[in-house]
Amino acid sequence: MSNKALRILIADPQHFHRMKIERLFNALGYYRVAPVQTLGELLTLVDYGCEPFDVLVINAELAAGSLDLLGFLLDNPQVRHALIYNEPSAPLQAAAGFAQENAQISPTPLPNSQLIGQVMARAETCDEPQAAPDAHASLRHANA
Repeated sequence: MSNKALRILIADPQHFHRMKIERLFNALGYYRVAPVQTLGELLTLVDYGCEPFDVLVINAELAAGSLDLLGFLLDNPQVRHALIYNEPSAPLQAAAGFAQENAQISPTPLPNSQLIGQVMARAETCDEPQAAPDAHASLRHANA
């Protein structure tokens, strides 16, 4: 069962790109989406946010030359999963890009529904709640 309450952050300098990506999430039933256009806005939300973002979708050119995105994301507890797109160093032969730990990297200039679906599938499977123990069963055993 999918968790439609996942927190999603989109970072791209182009308003049209942010809208297009947000619509891809909306088509999948995800509406807790926050779009930002600058690296400063992104860092503020990530660093000072009360709860972590489940998914970050970011245009690599937003941080080009000023921040090592992969290094920033790999050990950051405020971002659980990330999709870095428009990354020229990503392997071109793998259309979906490649994944490392919690970050997926793609050379595509703009993510499509398949790429968004892949990152959300990873976020959903990693964030599935563990089965809660049956409280009544433990009480029955204690009273027996």
